[in-house]
Amino acid sequence: MDSVRFDRDAASPQVPLALKILIAGGFGAGKTTLVSALSEVRPLQTEEVLTGASIGTDDTSGVEEKTTTTVAMDFGRITINDDLQVYLFGTPGQDRFWFLWDELAFGALGAVVLADTRRLADCFPSIDYFEQRGIPFVVGVNCFDGARRFGLEAVRDALDLDPEVPLVLCDARDRQSGKLVLISLVEHVARQRGEPVPVG
Repeated sequence: MDSVRFDRDAASPQVPLALKILIAGGFGAGKTTLVSALSEVRPLQTEEVLTGASIGTDDTSGVEEKTTTTVAMDFGRITINDDLQVYLFGTPGQDRFWFLWDELAFGALGAVVLADTRRLADCFPSIDYFEQRGIPFVVGVNCFDGARRFGLEAVRDALDLDPEVPLVLCDARDRQSGKLVLISLVEHVARQRGEPVPVG
């Protein structure tokens, strides 16, 4: 049998650093859409069709056109460079799936909370969750077609956000808009940690 030679000087492949970011918010706020827009690979989705069984459980007022819902999570990936990858985890929006949140949040760098001005109160549970656990987050106001527009300060007051929490307008369907939300989160985390804020 031929002997196998191991070259200790051979460069071993480097495992890229992985950053985990949660995409949270209320039912129908655009979480699945944002993960899909940002992911460079076909995202993993656990969407199921809403049926009559959800009547009285899922409140679709304001989002009557919504026909599906996330029952576990959405997952996507962004490669920044050879050394850094970002993993996106979209959380389920309904209360009955909240038992998954602690697992999804473990090890997360931070979170994006999507807010829908048609149902603004729906993002309160997400904000409370991250505040109570000390997980840095930003709020992205998803600008739905036909929805009434509000100034950012009015939204900040309505959500009772701390002044240091970034609040940005976004379109969850647009990749560039989503990237700006993620950049806002990374900069926020860097400021909280006293690290240099990335530029560019």
